[in-house]
Amino acid sequence: MTILDSQRGRVIDVNGGGMVRLIALGIIGLVLIILLFNSITRVGTGHVGVLTLFGRVTGETLGEGMHLVNPLKTNNELSIQTQSVKESASVPSSEGLMMSLDTSLIYHLNPDRAADVFQKTGADYENKVVEPMLRAAIREATASHTANALYTGEREMVAKQILDQLTTQLNQRGITVENVLLRDIQLPSTLKSSIESKQQAEQEALAMNFRLQKETQEAQRKRIEAQGIRDFQQIVAQGISPQLLEWKGIEATELLAKSSNSKVVVIGNNKNGLPLILGQ
Repeated sequence: MTILDSQRGRVIDVNGGGMVRLIALGIIGLVLIILLFNSITRVGTGHVGVLTLFGRVTGETLGEGMHLVNPLKTNNELSIQTQSVKESASVPSSEGLMMSLDTSLIYHLNPDRAADVFQKTGADYENKVVEPMLRAAIREATASHTANALYTGEREMVAKQILDQLTTQLNQRGITVENVLLRDIQLPSTLKSSIESKQQAEQEALAMNFRLQKETQEAQRKRIEAQGIRDFQQIVAQGISPQLLEWKGIEATELLAKSSNSKVVVIGNNKNGLPLILGQ
């Protein structure tokens, strides 16, 4: 609506200024809404957010959930969940034989070092750091052991050696090592057959030693038993004298003589012969 000023001869626009202000307020409100939405960022479960400003890492990290941040900053998510790297490699033994070794490395990103890892290594730290260090640690560990030892009894020792080396190296880069597993070791077929034949021979030798030891113990038991019987017989023989036998004969004769049954008496042919009474 316009009003004519009769004194000064000009037209005054009453509603024009208000409309401009209204449009300006609407634009400002829209900009604020956009900035508000851009200021809200979300970090997923099991991740950490690393903030950058115009490509520069600020050193700030965000935990899981919703956050209100500077809209000019960019949120870069990194996983802090447990991850696994499987490596199958041909590695040498101490005698230079090549073996196929399957290994698994279990690790996770240290959330307190996430900004440092993103700045110095990047989000692709697994391919750049973890896998190369795992390959190097495997080769170094197997090179100090023989193929026979790796195939038989030293697998746990090799796994611990790899674990200790990776723990030291990766912890310095913000990565925490949880465990190292040796899934499988494959040797050349000829070497594997010779090792298995040797193990079988060793088992047979152990079984033979066990049987020999058992037979030796049984022979020792029989000797002890025979010695006991012989000692018993010697003791009994020393305690039996001719006088004792004669006395026992007299006692037996008296008992038979007192019996009411009819009997036949036979007298011995020597001077000390005792009567032998036979019942009828």
